[in-house]
Amino acid sequence: MNRPLTTLFAALEALLVVGIGIGIPLVPLTILWAFQYGLQIDWIVFWRAAADIWLLGSGVDVTMTLNPVIASSLGFAGAGTPFVLTIAPLGFAMLTVLLGARAGRRIGEIPHDYLGILAAIATFGVLSLGVTLSTLTASARPSIWQGALLPTIVFAIGLGTGLVLGSRTSVAVRGTASGRSLLDRLGGGRPRSRAVATAALTGGIGAASVVMAVSAVLVAVLLLLSYAKIISLYEGVHAAVLGGIAITVGQLAFLPNLVIWAAAWLVGPGFAIGTGSAVSPLGTSLGPIPAIPILGALPSGQFAWGFLGLLLPVLAGFLAAILVRPRLVAALDTRPPAGILIGTGLLIGVVGGVTLGLLAWVSAGAAGPGRLVDVGPSPLLVGAFAALEFGVAAVIGLLVGRPPRP
Repeated sequence: MNRPLTTLFAALEALLVVGIGIGIPLVPLTILWAFQYGLQIDWIVFWRAAADIWLLGSGVDVTMTLNPVIASSLGFAGAGTPFVLTIAPLGFAMLTVLLGARAGRRIGEIPHDYLGILAAIATFGVLSLGVTLSTLTASARPSIWQGALLPTIVFAIGLGTGLVLGSRTSVAVRGTASGRSLLDRLGGGRPRSRAVATAALTGGIGAASVVMAVSAVLVAVLLLLSYAKIISLYEGVHAAVLGGIAITVGQLAFLPNLVIWAAAWLVGPGFAIGTGSAVSPLGTSLGPIPAIPILGALPSGQFAWGFLGLLLPVLAGFLAAILVRPRLVAALDTRPPAGILIGTGLLIGVVGGVTLGLLAWVSAGAAGPGRLVDVGPSPLLVGAFAALEFGVAAVIGLLVGRPPRP
């Protein structure tokens, strides 16, 4: 494949990712436009809504100005003044990363792969800018520079991931590799530093992954247990079948956010659904919240045994340390000093805390006017609590199997 064909192929991959991302909200909205509104409303309104949802999913801020009638019906103070939506439905960002990874692997298999990567990123940036400019209205105005940059960064992360995974597969097939790994560079090529860095990254990300996995199961259980309440909220919305489908698609896009919020609950700080509210292991205190069906799964009241959720990150940190310790000892090829084990355990806590703190940061934001400007967990509190819980448990886990000094 020559350079022009490579450029065209990469551009089409970028176009496909943008099309799928916007198409997911646009299809149900278009069906809603055709059958429920009888084609009486300009279709461009639904295009702009789908594009705004897609842009929000990549972290683009959208300034909203509500119609006075809608604003008065919400019942929130300040609903009639312009406000900025900053909360991201992370399902769309995850979709962009996954599709970008697929595109990266495909581009990595053809000649002139770096040209293809650059062409894909440039095309995606141009398309993202075009989508942003097409949605500018008085009622909803996304940030132009964010609309051009942030979705492109999300796509580039996926491309890079796919390229790296594809190259690793290629190296495994060929049986050769060149250059030094990232861990080698972080450790300056020194075996001891590399072993500590490997253990810290593996243990920290592993501990955070355990918490996220349990959080996903917890969200699924809460949705099942709250099925009746969620259905009653659907009925209260009076959105009909097509409207209910559109609402469901929007809620599915927020499922990754809910999983991260559940992780914040398990770590300890919990999260907020509006200024002054709190959902934590100590109990739930909510004020007026939107009648969104999926919010019916939120726990309510006080929890006598809620503090037991804090055991999960402690167990995750301990288990991560137990699993990485044999490889750490083998890499050091000696009896590890207590200082190295303690330092490695603390680094595991830092890596795990930073990971969950970043996830909390991307999952939170302003979801509406008034008190809804504060929705989601506090990144600093989640990161600090997780680092402490992971770190202390990891130190104990690394020291518990250390043989006594002769």
